[in-house]
Amino acid sequence: MSESVRDVSPPLAPPGTSPTEVLAPHPRRHAVFVVVAFALLMFSLDQTSVSTALTTLGADLGADLAWTGWTVTACAAGQILALPLGGWLGDRFGRRRVFLVAVAAFSLLSLCSAVTTDIGQLIGCRFAQGVAGGVMIPAATGIVAHHYGRERDRALALFTCVFPFGAIAGPLLGGVILTVWSWHGIFLVNVPIGLLLVVAGSLLLSEPPRRRPERVDVAGIALIMATLVSAMVAITLLGSLGRGPLAPVLAALAGAVAVGAGWAFLRHARTHADAVVPMRLLRGRGLGIMNVTNVLFGTAIIGFSALLPLYAQTRYALLPLAAGVLLTARAVGTILTSTVAVALLRRTGHRPLLLVGMGVIVVGLVLAAVPPIGTSPTVWLSVAAGLCGMGVGLAGPAANNAGMHLVPEDVTAVTGLRVMFRQTGGIAAVSVATAALSASGSPGIAGGIVFGVLATLLTGAAVAASRIPNRRGRW
Repeated sequence: MSESVRDVSPPLAPPGTSPTEVLAPHPRRHAVFVVVAFALLMFSLDQTSVSTALTTLGADLGADLAWTGWTVTACAAGQILALPLGGWLGDRFGRRRVFLVAVAAFSLLSLCSAVTTDIGQLIGCRFAQGVAGGVMIPAATGIVAHHYGRERDRALALFTCVFPFGAIAGPLLGGVILTVWSWHGIFLVNVPIGLLLVVAGSLLLSEPPRRRPERVDVAGIALIMATLVSAMVAITLLGSLGRGPLAPVLAALAGAVAVGAGWAFLRHARTHADAVVPMRLLRGRGLGIMNVTNVLFGTAIIGFSALLPLYAQTRYALLPLAAGVLLTARAVGTILTSTVAVALLRRTGHRPLLLVGMGVIVVGLVLAAVPPIGTSPTVWLSVAAGLCGMGVGLAGPAANNAGMHLVPEDVTAVTGLRVMFRQTGGIAAVSVATAALSASGSPGIAGGIVFGVLATLLTGAAVAASRIPNRRGRW
């Protein structure tokens, strides 16, 4: 991320204030954390609920699976686009104001998503929702870091515990709504939550000190989006090669654009000191390994969460509600182990927790990929999802701190990069998988192969992560 989205902690000291006073936790910090946590919960509800509805969306809107998957990936792409803008807007207008506006916009866009009538409209609304969520995250990180002061490491690590609550409620809520109503209601649940958050945030949040906003790297952001979107189009078209003579030509053209834009982006990062993703945060001091780890980590955990309900429905003919319960098992596993991981971080350091957690996720992915042995598909997949969740709970807080402690003066920038790389991995996983399933004559078997591939990629990530410098205590 650019310089404009970095260094939210320690906060800048007002004149006459000692560093100790600046780092003291704010009296309302816990209430502030609740407000910010519920905003992240709303985001998690939205993502996991939509994952349970991919087959229903395709049938209702007349779209094949390759394009229906864009309802997940378009949101992630919008989030990546908005992360650097969120930091700049927070510096320019204040993180409190930006956070509240982002929450309000996300709620309004959820309402717009609920009333769409074709897949193109829905993809556009989902992209805009991702932008609102991406703006929200840097502001939320800065607000929590400011209010918790010297306890910021634990507070930020606890963000890992917030998303699983949405992962519990989202699939169940999505499954119930799909059973008794329609997919439109999945988006409507965000509206009352968002309105309450705006009111509560207006009353409770205080404004962190601002940094002078610097120029936004518009060219770098445009190159990132050109790379992501053209790659998504190319992958989607590859899943439709047999549906028209122009599909191979268009897929090759989109692929060429993706390669060219990616090369231009790397060149831009090397030659511009204020690039949206500066080269100093891409390599050196263990950051290069951590960035690669985050891409593969996101490929596995986001890909698994987005595809598991679809896999359960296509391979084992489970109903949407039963498929949603599987993500609940994953979320319960995450909650059970994430609080333990947060408590152990200062004692063990992040590397042991990261490696053990990734190993547990690999076991869960392998179990999901193979047929059930001696039990029903629901129980078998629930065990696999629970193991994946337990692994995420162990590895998540560790991965969050692994990059931030390397450059503590760039907490927000590293946070944004972590989210960007994980979402990029998730976009790749969902795009490739939905295209493969759409083109396959046996989508269920293809889904099992996808999970096997994800397990292999995460094993490689664990090997790379074993070289990350370990650190105990506070950072």
